[in-house]
Amino acid sequence: MLALADEVFASRSDPQQIDVNQQVLDRLCSIHPASVQSHDEPDGPVAWVLAFPCTENLMHLFLENRITERQLFEQTPLHVSYHTLYLCSALVLEEYRKKGLAKMLTLQAVEAIRSDHPIKSLFAWTFSKAGDQLAKSITKNTGLPLHLRQY
Repeated sequence: MLALADEVFASRSDPQQIDVNQQVLDRLCSIHPASVQSHDEPDGPVAWVLAFPCTENLMHLFLENRITERQLFEQTPLHVSYHTLYLCSALVLEEYRKKGLAKMLTLQAVEAIRSDHPIKSLFAWTFSKAGDQLAKSITKNTGLPLHLRQY
């Protein structure tokens, strides 16, 4: 899954993006345990979603291109009340696509995080038509407004 993430997002070569590795996954879980969601089959994970809550101030800085995705992640404080949720990434192995796994995992993350924090909005930086559709589907299902960062 990490290789697929690098292929899709080219995060290793882009200092603006979060380069997902075990340390990043651990910090995401420190922000909120539901920030990392995955669907496993007998051979291992076939889908994962990363979504983490953060402050509204950081969301606005990110949406205005004043901070990078990496800075958003690094500057998100721990153990505070969060009011917004960043839909960070969703990856599904090709043979498991179009089965609703990304939507199911994202909705699980949103529900779990909302049970602990007064989330009022969602935001995303979509890289594909599928990512854009997923983000819009999540906002429709949750009733939360969606803010998109422009490329």
